[in-house]
Amino acid sequence: MTETSVPAVNTPPRIVDVAALAGVSPGTASKALNGTGQLRAETRERVRRAAEQLGFTPDSLGRGLSSGRSYTVGLITTDSFGRFSIPVMLGAENTLGAGEMVVLLCDSRDDPLREQHYLRTLLARRVDGIIVTGRRTEPRPPVATPGHVPVVYAFTPSQDPADTSLVVDQAGGAAAAVRHVLDLGRRRVAHVTGPADHHAAVVRRDAAVAEAGGHLLGEPLHGDWSERWGRLAAELLLRRHPEVDAVTCGSDQIARGVCDGLRDAGRRVPEDVAVVGFDDWDVIALASRPPLTTVALGLEAMGRRAGELLLDAVAGNRVAGTTTMPTRLVVRASTVGV
Repeated sequence: MTETSVPAVNTPPRIVDVAALAGVSPGTASKALNGTGQLRAETRERVRRAAEQLGFTPDSLGRGLSSGRSYTVGLITTDSFGRFSIPVMLGAENTLGAGEMVVLLCDSRDDPLREQHYLRTLLARRVDGIIVTGRRTEPRPPVATPGHVPVVYAFTPSQDPADTSLVVDQAGGAAAAVRHVLDLGRRRVAHVTGPADHHAAVVRRDAAVAEAGGHLLGEPLHGDWSERWGRLAAELLLRRHPEVDAVTCGSDQIARGVCDGLRDAGRRVPEDVAVVGFDDWDVIALASRPPLTTVALGLEAMGRRAGELLLDAVAGNRVAGTTTMPTRLVVRASTVGV
């Protein structure tokens, strides 16, 4: 029986040390840490644990020189507040970090010139790929990149159907919100949402209207994405349809405002009127009075999938077309009480 050698103190561990501890060849260890090759999941995990135990850090410069890759990925976003882009980035990092890849975040602030500047900068850094995201769900023009640099669009899809895009199932989420209040026995349902010229507002509205059918009260109300509009909408609803017993909303901000407006008018949520939001933005949904039942977008899961698709594309296995990611209804006190 032979003992596994341990690197001397102050001597940086090498890939051969990781391989010896994991009981694999140096080539297999390298593939496991780089996310390449056809290896079993348990082998990759054993190598990862060995590298972590030894404190092994891959030499990214050396890997780049030998492979022609930079092990960096750019993420370009138009979402200055980070509401949508940060969860996407966190999910992407979870996937890409397993291959020791670094994500560089670039906020274009909805400025085409700034976006072009960041795009040139990322290409000059020889990034292995780019993820494009934003705060709007309207399809956007594709970014101009060389053919060897793959691009994945997350949340904000590309206008080119041949590009790789990920979108949220907004229609499914809006329909689930209406089904939820109908299942609770509510029969006089109103819908309050954002601007009529926003793709997200229109998709969510149309799905809610279709699901509500004859239980819909009047026309859906359009305004801005704000609590202020939600409070005003509640006043309008009670004036026009005092019998309302459920309101589905196009965003959590609107829903929180609706809850405030109903409470100000002496209506109890959810005893008198059930309210459902959309987005599951925790700083809004959990701070609402009461906490909001809402539709979770699953943005971290979308980011993870974007990372997987980008890694596949880097390996030469690009998946073209649009993939729709599922939403999830999160039930809280604004519909079922405490």
